[in-house]
Amino acid sequence: MKLWLSTGGGLPQESLQSLILSNEPDCAITSSFKIASAAQTTIGLAGLSAAHFHELRTGVKQTVSINARHAVLEFRSEAYYTLESQAPGALWDTIAGLYRTRDGKFVRLHTNFPHHRLGILSILGLPDSLETTRNQVQGALMQWDANEFEEKAAESGLCAFALRTFDEWDRHPQGLALRNEPPVTVIKIGDAPRREVSFPSSSYKHPLENIKVLDLSRVLAGPVAGRTLAVHGADVLLVTSPKLPALPTLDVDTSRGKRTTQLDLNLAEDKQKLQELIFDADVFLQAYRPGALENKGFGTLDVVKMKDNRYHGIICANLCAWGWEGPWKNRRGFDSLVQTATGFNAAESQAYAEFQGKLSSASASEPKPFPVQALDHAAGYLMAYGINVALCKTITEGGSWEVRVSLAAVAQWLRSLGRVPPEVGFGQAAKPMPSVSFPPDDEVRKLSSEWAQSYHSSNGTRMTALKHAAILSKTPVKGGNEATAPIVLNCSSPEWIMSSPD
Repeated sequence: MKLWLSTGGGLPQESLQSLILSNEPDCAITSSFKIASAAQTTIGLAGLSAAHFHELRTGVKQTVSINARHAVLEFRSEAYYTLESQAPGALWDTIAGLYRTRDGKFVRLHTNFPHHRLGILSILGLPDSLETTRNQVQGALMQWDANEFEEKAAESGLCAFALRTFDEWDRHPQGLALRNEPPVTVIKIGDAPRREVSFPSSSYKHPLENIKVLDLSRVLAGPVAGRTLAVHGADVLLVTSPKLPALPTLDVDTSRGKRTTQLDLNLAEDKQKLQELIFDADVFLQAYRPGALENKGFGTLDVVKMKDNRYHGIICANLCAWGWEGPWKNRRGFDSLVQTATGFNAAESQAYAEFQGKLSSASASEPKPFPVQALDHAAGYLMAYGINVALCKTITEGGSWEVRVSLAAVAQWLRSLGRVPPEVGFGQAAKPMPSVSFPPDDEVRKLSSEWAQSYHSSNGTRMTALKHAAILSKTPVKGGNEATAPIVLNCSSPEWIMSSPD
């Protein structure tokens, strides 16, 4: 299994002996791709790297174990929480999804944000109303070729991508630009003293206690990374803008364990407040489109200059859709779009058709998405892994570090893991994902815990959510009654709970 994922050095080789994974995991989900292997590997690496940071601080060694089925369920955690005795609402906009085009190909639309939906409908000449149907969108798209519509959407900064096969993606300029790019990159970007530790010490109940994380991310991958740091004890402050649209159904799940606040970076006083937070921060995590925060004065090198590095440096963690090189490097993108554009939906469709004994030609069958947002979740856990590796380096080497993860590079890594035969990936032994319901499916219920408190309600809001799949033998992850679920995005003041240097 390909566990070594980081350029610039990862964890010590011997630390991998402390990671305990399920044997033969890939019947834990219905797919011809090794999604369960990816799930337990990425969640495991995030936990293992947190444990190694804890060992560097305390001298305490421990094991990290992962169950593959639990891991793939956590890859769909946004569907399996309950709030006030209700299952989550719809996760997708009514017109989001795959459509045929005039040239017999397919294009996928991502319209979950209102301005993205409005822009796509404007191109198609359709009204942005609740009465607009998928049939109307399909009819309008039959006036376009797939690649033509992809380019038109890109010109307006919108989210629509044509379906490609692996062969087509491998020949595409962006696919060529990503060749050999690892899913995680850790690079030293500044000098700073080594982080001091009082060794040996056993004063930390969780590996990332006293680590302060600014989480400027939305949707899945970035927020999952921040949530993962929070379960290992970090003080994670999620900073969003009151001027940008939210996705409450997703935010409820991915903000668990964090504190939430809002700042408008168009206002001088809010920019000053973010600078003050950076001064004491250990990690600056962001997942906006490349260039967005640079334009506000908060690019990676700007953040390094704002940091008080008398004690140690800062980790700048950057996540994007398509990578840092190539013609698509500045384009917006989401998991479902990357799946479609890079060949996975076509390949999965062909494997499923072969399993059913039907077509061998993917072009004649409907594209088939993954049963989970595997790229987003894998990217989130790999980002947490990279951040923890960089935190370790602040102890062993000192300095400030940049961590880079892209969804497209994670997709490339997942593809490199290989495939399982269709009769295995879709056969009787393969486990489908549980239904989304209230009361929760019995399997989900047994792996969930209750979050009884929230910031916005004096009486508390009852919430259940999946437990974290990584089990650390000496420092159990935070969750349930030990942590809080903020529910909304403006629960806390923009300040740190602890401001003293670690």
